Amino acid sequence: MPVITVSAIAFIREDGRVLTVRKRGTSRWMLPGGKPEPGELPIETAVREVREELGIEIPAARLELLGAFDSHAANESGHALRATVFVARERVDPAVQAEIEELRWVDPSAPDDAEAPLNRDIVFPLLTRP
Repeated sequence: MPVITVSAIAFIREDGRVLTVRKRGTSRWMLPGGKPEPGELPIETAVREVREELGIEIPAARLELLGAFDSHAANESGHALRATVFVARERVDPAVQAEIEELRWVDPSAPDDAEAPLNRDIVFPLLTRP
């Protein structure tokens, strides 16, 4: 099975809600982020992607590594996903740009079926455990 490698950031608001995005032409909600450029470190990918997709400027030093996880790709049938996920608790004002169609803030303790498997099965449970 082909593997898609990505880096993403879970932006967590003061009320505990997490920022998710839906890319144009897709139906699943995912964390903002994307695929690396050649030679790019995961944290560099995450910072670049949120700047391109949402206009968010966040220093790498402000990100906390949540982990690297294997899941199923949300929008590419028959592909596995290898995601390095970071957490940011900065107050941000995201703006839909590039390939992003919509954004929303969701309660990670009550995800709906439109959330990507990475969010629903791995990231959200980690963010809501006591």
